[in-house]
Amino acid sequence: MARIDVTVRGAGIFGLSVAWACAQRGAKVQLVDPVGAGAGSSGGIVGALAPHVPENWNDKKAFQLESLLAAEAFWSGIEAAGSVTAGYGRFGRLQPVADERALELARGRSAGAAKLWQGRAVWEVVEAFGGWAPASPTGYLIRDTLSAHLHPRRAVAALVAALAARGITVEAEALDAGAVVWATGWQGFEALSEGRSRPVGVGVKGQAALLRHDAAGMPQLFVEGLHVIPHQDGTVAIGSTSEREFDVPDAVDGQCDALVARAVAALPVLSGAKVVQRWAGVRPRARSRAPMLGAWPDRPGHFVANGGFKIGFGMAPKVAEVMAELVLEGRDRVPEGFRVEASF
Repeated sequence: MARIDVTVRGAGIFGLSVAWACAQRGAKVQLVDPVGAGAGSSGGIVGALAPHVPENWNDKKAFQLESLLAAEAFWSGIEAAGSVTAGYGRFGRLQPVADERALELARGRSAGAAKLWQGRAVWEVVEAFGGWAPASPTGYLIRDTLSAHLHPRRAVAALVAALAARGITVEAEALDAGAVVWATGWQGFEALSEGRSRPVGVGVKGQAALLRHDAAGMPQLFVEGLHVIPHQDGTVAIGSTSEREFDVPDAVDGQCDALVARAVAALPVLSGAKVVQRWAGVRPRARSRAPMLGAWPDRPGHFVANGGFKIGFGMAPKVAEVMAELVLEGRDRVPEGFRVEASF
């Protein structure tokens, strides 16, 4: 059997992406997940890839910008390798402007985006319009062209197919070999928390719904904390709740129905759209609220890629790149705020 350079434990978006980046660099990779690819929150249905506001710039926001800008080439390469589409599209985002203060802030951020987004995307204030757009109390909308979206479940399938084309499949179990990357989601926080004064992270349950409505090619919407994502397969995803307390990780309830009602109220064009699926899962939220990346301090030769929470798919291209560099080359470009120790 060929020598293994890297063992990746966890086949969610971080684990799959890190395995892909390592394989792209010629490493022999084994990928292990006892419940299969995308069995946790990465098998969801929403898939918003949206930036932080373009102000108060820091390493975290710069990292996210690089990842969002790299996404198109990242997913195109994966689709070409495995012949499975990820449902990626960079169609931007619209947000209603609630009041005059928010309008002033939004206009001020246009200049910030022009400088910080390297001229590769815009943030602007536009007059509200009908059709595929939410109502706005001020008559204005924020439009940005950096936001993109994909279908999480399809993106997972695309990565699985690309890895399979390189001879890498998801194994239910295997012994550690080579460097070990732990991308084990919210359950993985328990081991990371051992010997610490408090947990390094928690699981936050989210519920979402998928409606049958064809708005392919239209921008995603963000309305009063609600994401409305028009997928390219003729469905629209609505999400999501944030539940710190829950009994059953994958059970849907009335909170999911409330999401749909809120979406229809904000966007009447969805009225009467059939709900074709309801989904629930638990996302890993690190105590720092940022991804946890880097060497596992207590375990030589072991590394962590966890805590994607709501931004895992958007961060995946850059997370994969820096983790592959760290594991295979010893080159450390992890931002200080993303380091594992930041959540201790």
